Amino acid sequence: MIDYQRRPPVLVLEKVAKEFDGHPPVQVLHNVNLTVSQGELIAVVGPSGSGKSTLLSLVGTLDRPTSGSIHLEGHDLTGLNDRQVAALRAHRIGFVFQQFFLLPGLTTVENVATGLLYTGETAKRRVERAKSALREVGLAHRLGHRPDQLSGGEKQRVAIARALVGKPGLLLADEPTGALDAVSGKGVIDLLLELNAQGTTVVVITHDRDLAASLPRRIGLEDGRVAFDVSDASPNADFSVAQGGAA
Repeated sequence: MIDYQRRPPVLVLEKVAKEFDGHPPVQVLHNVNLTVSQGELIAVVGPSGSGKSTLLSLVGTLDRPTSGSIHLEGHDLTGLNDRQVAALRAHRIGFVFQQFFLLPGLTTVENVATGLLYTGETAKRRVERAKSALREVGLAHRLGHRPDQLSGGEKQRVAIARALVGKPGLLLADEPTGALDAVSGKGVIDLLLELNAQGTTVVVITHDRDLAASLPRRIGLEDGRVAFDVSDASPNADFSVAQGGAA
């Protein structure tokens, strides 16, 4: 078994808390400590309201914690301004969502190339890299197709190609199979497994207990706290907290 502790961390959260304004304020995350090492494949599970979506927003630099620190590839996000954080996100984080968010008037190549808009690449180079990314996810035969000409599984593969085209250090997948049938969903998970085997660090946010159990590390959230953090080398976790819908 790979000893991930010997690999450099991609992501480190220390005593991270998140509070939203209200009367009284709503505490969504409490004192979360988490380290993700290079090359890991992780499921984050929990019931509705457990804090999964908030954690995704913080890890993906879409929001900032109320307190605590987040380090991404050695960069302390609390010490960066919004422009610096946006640049780091554009270059080092890839996102895959339950809804594909493909632009209907663009071909698959053009949709994937949008993932490089803020990298400074030339238009020609963006197209070349988009074609390469689509080949990697098995869609070389769909380069000129538009979203309405694709199946659900193919749309999600386009979304994964768009997330990976910039060669990010971290791929965040939020309920990546939630809008797919069982066969298409398995195809997407197999693709994520293959990408991880090639070295991509992948964190999957899910409420699917079977999917979570199939991944080598499982982190469970409950009421904004880490309820368990286990790997295949650890005793089985109690997945009862993973019941319910997406947070």
